[in-house]
Amino acid sequence: MSSEPPTLPVTFRPGRTRAVLLTAGAAIFVVITTVALLLERLSPGERLSFVFTAALMFGVLAMLARVKVVADETGVTVVNIATRRRLEWAEIVQVNLRPGDPWVFLNLSDGTSLPALGIQPGIAKQRAIADARALRALAEARSVKEPGERQG
Repeated sequence: MSSEPPTLPVTFRPGRTRAVLLTAGAAIFVVITTVALLLERLSPGERLSFVFTAALMFGVLAMLARVKVVADETGVTVVNIATRRRLEWAEIVQVNLRPGDPWVFLNLSDGTSLPALGIQPGIAKQRAIADARALRALAEARSVKEPGERQG
């Protein structure tokens, strides 16, 4: 089943998961900060530690929400929780999202596999499947080998 590749540039990200993470992070920050301000027996330092902890929790959830895969004419940028990696189209051998996989895996020409957390079936399975197919179509369309080139 071949699908038409999307127009470039395109960004794939888990929209619903991102919304849940950022909303939860903001809610946690507001609740903890409010508790810190309402507890009368806390010293200023203790209040500050509550707010700092709330900010730290929000920061962790924001890091989880930053994942994405950006495809453009020259290649793909994979942004995971704490890393960013730029790939040329020729480096991507295969785009995989098998049943049970937590996210897409990119098989690379150097024999390694790179997780691409920006496409994950957690909350929106059908969206992730469509995104994986679109990225696969893009990779296949841009990594066509010339007849004389060696197949990897």
